[in-house]
Amino acid sequence: MEVYEAIRGRRTIRRFTSAPVKTEVLNHLVDAARLAPSGANRQPLEFICVSSPKRVNLVAEHVRWAAYIHPAGDPPLGHGPKAFIATVVNKQIAPDGALYDVAAAVTTMIIAARTEGLGSCWMGNIDHPAITTILNIPEKGWKLDNVLALGFPDESPVVEDFKDTVKYWKNGKGVLHVPKRKLKHIIHQETF
Repeated sequence: MEVYEAIRGRRTIRRFTSAPVKTEVLNHLVDAARLAPSGANRQPLEFICVSSPKRVNLVAEHVRWAAYIHPAGDPPLGHGPKAFIATVVNKQIAPDGALYDVAAAVTTMIIAARTEGLGSCWMGNIDHPAITTILNIPEKGWKLDNVLALGFPDESPVVEDFKDTVKYWKNGKGVLHVPKRKLKHIIHQETF
């Protein structure tokens, strides 16, 4: 799959098949993340791969899915993610956080996941203290930023032209519709 094709076809996935995600694939995603741009090349991020079903289920209990359509956006029983990658900021390197580094690294993992046939859901609306405890992240000097839910997609969300709201929705058949602004409405040549 070409990179542009992976980007254009990427949608947030919240319903997954039962197929496991191999450790080698998770390692491949983190390897891609470590090569993402980093402000001043400080590289303050570390990653925790979670793939044991017990730990995945524990983390999944502390994430909030699809706020606009809750609970319809929650994965049904048996269709939750099969892995998570947690992004952790080393506060000794980046005391004020690493917003841009996180965005670059997670986006890189999302695109790399797509090229592996995986779906993903980038999640910041999580119970940080609970997941910090579950993953044994030291409270001093480290900060859990987000988790990336991963698995093989069991849904095919579609892009809709943006009309009057950014809120995504499901139709009567359970298909997720995601409004996106058209290119012609957001691109400007040199000046506004």
